[in-house]
Amino acid sequence: MSNRRSHLILVGLIALALVGVAALGVPGSPVHKKVTLGLDLQGGLEVVLKAVPPKNKTCDAACMERSISIMRSRIDKLGVAEPEIRKQGKNQIVIQLAGVHDPGKAAQIIGKTAQLQFYDLEADVTGPSTDGAGHVVATGSLYQLLNAVKEDTKKGTPTAFYLFNSKKQLAAGPEDTRAKLLQSTTKGKLKLNGKVPKGFVVLAAPAKTTVVSCLVSTGCPGVTTAPTGNTVFYLFKYQPDNPINPIPEAAGGDLKLSAISAEIGTSGQGNVVRLGFTGEGAKKFHDITREEAIRGAGAASAAGATGSDLNTINTYAQHFAIVLDGELKSTPYINYKENPDGIDPTGSGAEVSNIASFGEAKDLALVLQTGALPVEFTQIERTDVSATLGKDSLKEAKYAALIGLLLVAVFLLVLYRFLGVVAVVGLGIYAAFLYAAILLFNVTLTLPGFAGLILTIGVAADANVVVFERIKEEVRSGKSVRAAISAGYQKGFHTIIDANVVTIITALVLFAVATAGVKGFALMLMIGTVISLVTAVGATRAMLGLLAGFRWFENPRFMGAEGQQSAKWLQIDFMKRRHLWFAISGVIVAIAVVALGVRGLNLGIDFKGGTQVTFTTPKPVSLTSVRTEAARIGPEPIVQGRGKAVGGDQYKSFQLRLRSLTSAQTTQLSNDIKQRFGQDIALQIQTVSSSFGRQIARSAIIAILFSLLLIILYVAIRFDFKFAGPVIIALLHDVVITVGVYALIGREVSNSTVAAVLTVLGYSIYDTIIIFDRIRENIPLMRRAPFATIANVSLWETIRRSLATTFITLLPIGALLAFGGATLQDFAFALMVGILSGAYSSIFIAAPLLTIWKEREPEYARRIGQEPDQGGDGRRILPRGAAPVTDGGTLALEQAEQAAAAQPAPTLGDALPQPSGSAQAKREKRRQRRRAKPHGRAR
Repeated sequence: MSNRRSHLILVGLIALALVGVAALGVPGSPVHKKVTLGLDLQGGLEVVLKAVPPKNKTCDAACMERSISIMRSRIDKLGVAEPEIRKQGKNQIVIQLAGVHDPGKAAQIIGKTAQLQFYDLEADVTGPSTDGAGHVVATGSLYQLLNAVKEDTKKGTPTAFYLFNSKKQLAAGPEDTRAKLLQSTTKGKLKLNGKVPKGFVVLAAPAKTTVVSCLVSTGCPGVTTAPTGNTVFYLFKYQPDNPINPIPEAAGGDLKLSAISAEIGTSGQGNVVRLGFTGEGAKKFHDITREEAIRGAGAASAAGATGSDLNTINTYAQHFAIVLDGELKSTPYINYKENPDGIDPTGSGAEVSNIASFGEAKDLALVLQTGALPVEFTQIERTDVSATLGKDSLKEAKYAALIGLLLVAVFLLVLYRFLGVVAVVGLGIYAAFLYAAILLFNVTLTLPGFAGLILTIGVAADANVVVFERIKEEVRSGKSVRAAISAGYQKGFHTIIDANVVTIITALVLFAVATAGVKGFALMLMIGTVISLVTAVGATRAMLGLLAGFRWFENPRFMGAEGQQSAKWLQIDFMKRRHLWFAISGVIVAIAVVALGVRGLNLGIDFKGGTQVTFTTPKPVSLTSVRTEAARIGPEPIVQGRGKAVGGDQYKSFQLRLRSLTSAQTTQLSNDIKQRFGQDIALQIQTVSSSFGRQIARSAIIAILFSLLLIILYVAIRFDFKFAGPVIIALLHDVVITVGVYALIGREVSNSTVAAVLTVLGYSIYDTIIIFDRIRENIPLMRRAPFATIANVSLWETIRRSLATTFITLLPIGALLAFGGATLQDFAFALMVGILSGAYSSIFIAAPLLTIWKEREPEYARRIGQEPDQGGDGRRILPRGAAPVTDGGTLALEQAEQAAAAQPAPTLGDALPQPSGSAQAKREKRRQRRRAKPHGRAR
């Protein structure tokens, strides 16, 4: 009764959760949310940034590559998923973002230079910014400040030029040369064309100086009278290349990026950003503050002020100036009484204080954490762009999804009858919960992501298959349907936990280490795995628990839980033929490796970059027609409309990205576009870099390697160290074959291929762990059998599950391959190759390898070649109506199933990892030996 009540409560909670899901998805609901679609499905914001290096310097390829890396890090921290970042031409970076709520703020943060500088304030101000007696003087007008040093600009080369209008307001600048200033455009959109407009004046900062501004609201030093504006200005010495006494004395490169954080101030200093320094940076900071402490103490002593009160200290203390991108952010004073030798930040660090809002503090910390851009970038264009894929692609994806799900449902119903009905309902609950998770976690959904979701529903069915096959085993051993379902769920849960923990380890490491695109995949893998545990083990079990009182429930045929082991041809001696399996795999892997070495991968524009073509048509044109023309030149072109759409998917401005074109192809494309859309069209052609940069590839590889290490540790603790090797070898086998097939047939590798290979990685591990879990379970039950027999029996017990779940997984993939568009077909092809390889390796590679290694142990070495001891009179219990079995393989299989069914169902504690050598593990093994009869012996 208590079980029935708990099942009723769980079903009620699931029903409430489904009501919540419906509220999230129904338009007009107070909690309604929309799915955030990626660039390929809904388009987004495009920002074009241009590198502006300092005078007499350039930004080479390495400089641009570092800039792209920094910008990608900033975008990841902003929480924008699936960005597109690529180099355009020699000095431009194009960034495309989907789902950005504040595009202006995003563009500003991404391109912010983040030149952080540390000055000795009183010693470094010069000209009108000091009174000559060691006091700082603020100037309320930039024009007034620069006009005061007008004569000084005649000596040496000025560092910056500014243009002021007739009202003495800044009209343009700063620029590092006068010529650049006069070729710019004023704030009033006036093009200068090399001339100074009437009434305007050019002023400059003298050589070896720089202008620093300060917002009055932040508390600027040297402000004696209320300024007319909200900003004051200072002139600082600027000699960064001085080898002996550089000014500024320290810079952002002296910071330890991992020690930077934003905090809400608790001591009246407003919001702050904590700073940590490198070893060299800490020394510089200490030297500066020591000089300031000595000067402050000297000034107080000369004035006869020996007091230690704050008023006295504030009067004579010297200040440390923190300047970010030419703006004075903070001027903390050095207490010469408390710190006569300055401040050593080695342990405590430093801080930027008096920041107006915590949001501003977080933005500053974000910019500093990702490091300073090597050069300044100016935004030269910002526009909306359309989806890279047409509406037809999304329609094809939905069509393929419905067909795939229908096929999975039909297969489950045919295979498991009423249990199949329960499984289909469970998958429906899984799909609803997964949809809610996408909304709540604000996951950006791309087309490959959508295809991945279709796949996860097929994989989620595997948990039901594991449980249902265990139920069939329990029924074959003579148990009632109700008892078989109870035992099947409890024992199946043990297996499912092991397989899913390994998958979650992979997802967690990918999410923690990798960048945006891979991180999004990892998040969906993690969410899908956790939800499948809830629905497959919790929801379906609760539904069956509520139905247990009905009379038809005990009918094995109606429930789909009947039947003897069928397909006897699958009960072959896998271990005896292991060298044949190894030879087959060796040949396939060798072909894959040779293909990779000789032909290499056919990398698409995502990896190699290519050609970008931009043009404007006289009349609005549909994306589909432009895509058709571009497809004649190169496969799978990326076509986007720019600006606002006219009448659905029609635009007047377009952007195409194709693989690198030859001059002949460029001419052909130009002629085709002009013939189709107008002879007056002018094409702008540029070279663009890859969007899947080295940073993404490097972080993904590191994440995979680290996850493999964690998997080895988990399998070694949960199973045995010798179980870990075959898991990893089978995984590498599948990845090499999948990638090798791409090299062999020359199929293009895109971002979708990467997502597919990562999916194969998770699937391969899952399948192998399922088989190894059964081997581990049979070891104490078959205590006199050779290990090859244990492995064979374990494979015979699980091979139907492996084939069923492989077929279920391939059903939606086949639908994607048959009915999806080009992008979906690429994704589905990689999955099909990888999953077929994964199913093969789990049976024919992992289990035989484990057998070879275990047979080297003295215990199993003695059993090689022995037949299992029947013992006694060979009698055994047979289910009602079952015919006697005479062949040894089937006999061993039935005896193993009966012994497994006789075992008590494990508790939740049994499913949790325990070190194999622990006292608890040893006691458990002794308990199993006492309860389990010797293999084949009647008792």
